[in-house]
Amino acid sequence: MTTLYTMPGTCSLAPNIAVAWLDAPVEIHNMTYGDHKNDDYLAINSKGKVPALRFDDGDVLTEAAAILAWLGAAHGKEGYARDTRLGRKEAEALSFMTSEVHAAYGGHFAPKSLADSAAAQREVKRKTYETLGNHYERINGVLNDNGGEWYLGQRSFADTFLYVLTRWIEQTPLSISDYSALKAHRARMEADEGVRLALKRQDMELVG
Repeated sequence: MTTLYTMPGTCSLAPNIAVAWLDAPVEIHNMTYGDHKNDDYLAINSKGKVPALRFDDGDVLTEAAAILAWLGAAHGKEGYARDTRLGRKEAEALSFMTSEVHAAYGGHFAPKSLADSAAAQREVKRKTYETLGNHYERINGVLNDNGGEWYLGQRSFADTFLYVLTRWIEQTPLSISDYSALKAHRARMEADEGVRLALKRQDMELVG
């Protein structure tokens, strides 16, 4: 069976939720923190990161946006097709969230990789939170413009990754209360049975 490798607290929660929403025949293998650096997992994904999707033939797909695209193509209904307006916008939204917003968290999760001195690391963090604040403001505006319920006006995989981002904000000096649409979105997601199942499978708790 196709296997999705996940780990608590990571963005692998997004494809985990997608698997639950689609009821896709994908096994969830949740690792404890640190297992992603073990030889057994590095043989699956040499980057030492999650998520990774391993197929029956041994082929492996990495990167959350790529895995979400495959899930939609393989197991989704018409709305997940990339040749629909929703599919195109979903690809755009996921590209932004993974390449811009997620990447910006590098200064939060690993400031030592960006600066040597303590003073420089503090400056990295300051700029990181400034950048993240701008990203969250933009995302909050898009959500409002699209009706406030789902990021693209109807449910899509963009909402799975957005939920991850609304969880990570709790680790920063930023407050989700400053982004009312995002706060409501997180509450909506946490009431969803598929989200709750994915959280359970990944040994994670609700935050709302």
